[in-house]
Amino acid sequence: MRAGADSDTEGAAKTAAIIPFNQYKEFGQRWPVPGKAEVLVVPLGGLGRIGMNWTLYGHAGKWLLVDAGIAFPGEELEDVDAIVPDPAFLKPIQDRLIGLVVTHAHEDHIGGIDKLWPAAIDCPIWSTPFARATLERRFDECGTLDTVDLRTFKVGDRFEIGPFKLRSVRMTHSIPEPVSLAITTAAGTVMHSGDWKLDPEPLIGDATDLIALREIGDQGVLAMLCDSTNAHKDMERTSESQVRDAFRRLFETRTGQVAVCCFATNVARMASAISAASENGRYVALAGRSMRNHEEAARSLGLLDGVPDILAEPSHLKGLDARHVALLCTGAQGEEKAALAKLARGDWRIPPFGRGDTVVLSARIIPGNEAAVEAIMSKLRGKGVEVLTGLDSIDGMPLHVSGHPGAGELREMYRLVRPRFAIPVHGTEMHLDAHARLARAEGVEAALVTEEAEVIRLTPQGARVIGRVHAPLLHLERDERGNRVPYRPAVEA
Repeated sequence: MRAGADSDTEGAAKTAAIIPFNQYKEFGQRWPVPGKAEVLVVPLGGLGRIGMNWTLYGHAGKWLLVDAGIAFPGEELEDVDAIVPDPAFLKPIQDRLIGLVVTHAHEDHIGGIDKLWPAAIDCPIWSTPFARATLERRFDECGTLDTVDLRTFKVGDRFEIGPFKLRSVRMTHSIPEPVSLAITTAAGTVMHSGDWKLDPEPLIGDATDLIALREIGDQGVLAMLCDSTNAHKDMERTSESQVRDAFRRLFETRTGQVAVCCFATNVARMASAISAASENGRYVALAGRSMRNHEEAARSLGLLDGVPDILAEPSHLKGLDARHVALLCTGAQGEEKAALAKLARGDWRIPPFGRGDTVVLSARIIPGNEAAVEAIMSKLRGKGVEVLTGLDSIDGMPLHVSGHPGAGELREMYRLVRPRFAIPVHGTEMHLDAHARLARAEGVEAALVTEEAEVIRLTPQGARVIGRVHAPLLHLERDERGNRVPYRPAVEA
């Protein structure tokens, strides 16, 4: 347990005053029972790491889970495809776990759901339409769609799950329909930010609902669990519209074939590339199963209304004049079986790329994936392909922007929500520490920098870490069934 976020005397004393170490307890298999006068918070991922976001909220004898993602393994675990909490750790509260609420459909927030529901964990799942469409496809593929309880809420909806009253708040992020959650109980309101940024022109959906955030702040917020990804950076505010303008210039100036590689869930990025390519007389095809699935889901929900149609198959691009070819593909993290790797190796389903052609990696490389990405880019450069990355720009316009808030946006969030206590999440220790310092500077009573599986007790009288639950991790092997079978014993968190 880490009580403070920096060595500042006043800040450390303020934190230590509400987190007495002598009351710390290892709960093991006997979880605390949350009372009516408190909210217990148990972050199971996203602390000290980027990924595997699971957060449990306990109140009035019941537990609510927000998100259930995966962590990606390091290179030392070459046979492992995903890491999740061992669902057995939930056994002591299984009969009191009344629901899962999804903030958005990124893998580090939903990747564990189809792997563990309903066989290992079985509670209703609430999500927005886009996240539900993603989950439905996955459950359908593994034959469990008819056995899970999927429920839908629209962005901005209010709903109740047992003793928890929830208000979803429209945010912007690199995926459709991201939401923050104001979770209100008899003991107070906890704000769960999810992943977010303040994008004034997100292209898909509307901008962040600042009015709702201020209203929630006006009503009083006990604590906020908030994204820490870029807390250490005073970044210039960016917008997805800037990438759209860069793509327009890209397709206008390149005379060869152009491929754009991005996350399949970044529907706004996909729409920008399709529109910009079409405006410049190019035909567009998608390569990669995940990208095709998300494009179909987005169109079915009306999220791509007005975006030009695409070709049915990448192979239909073959034979076209190079200046008329545009390809969107998966593989931004160097995945061996993804479309970008196939393009680099040469694949009969994808037009061959060589001298005069351009490949754009329009994404941030997740730490740990640098070597795999560089191997693919080196292979492309060896063929004479111009390779541009998310760090590059065209005429001053970025080819990638972050979906997470910088320090300036975080300050604005704190000034809107005004929580008494800050609980930084979604980051390494460096990110969490920077976030805690920022939050204290914005006037919170204390910032709690904790560790995974620690139990935080929130009451109107204060906040403190009271102990830790036993939450080992489970390694999931790559397999044709979609990593739904554990193959190694659990390891300690």
